[in-house]
Amino acid sequence: MGELSDVAPAFVEMAHRIVWASVATVDRHGRPRSRVLHPIWQWDGTSLVGWVATQPTRRAHLAQTSNVSCNYWAPAHDTCLAECRAELVFDEPTRAAVWDLFANGPEPVGYDPAIIPGWDDPSSPGFVALRLDPWRLRVMPGSVMLSGSGEVLTWAAPG
Repeated sequence: MGELSDVAPAFVEMAHRIVWASVATVDRHGRPRSRVLHPIWQWDGTSLVGWVATQPTRRAHLAQTSNVSCNYWAPAHDTCLAECRAELVFDEPTRAAVWDLFANGPEPVGYDPAIIPGWDDPSSPGFVALRLDPWRLRVMPGSVMLSGSGEVLTWAAPG
């Protein structure tokens, strides 16, 4: 098991290169539900936080359990995974900061959130920030699966 400081930068590099993640939640009946989302990850050298610009319709699933799984896959079989605690954040300063994070984010993860119907600005009723706090990360280059070369990086929070 690696240190967060070793795994997080490799995770962010791969996740931002792949862009789209399959994110799984659990519905109120305990059934898994997956959808494709577009997180941006922030690594400050100490902690890793992911943000998703989304709609408040995720409330019911996150009320069931706040744990989500974010899995990235690329055609070269590069994969990375973040298992996280997720929280919808409704306060105006956070919503504005996340809006700006996406609007001013680097290619290919940055985009203008106003392209989503009903999202005119960060105070739009259909716009909310989803915060992702990982408790486990895994980064596996496709070369590990295809040729047995390379290294799988993993990290898990204590406890």
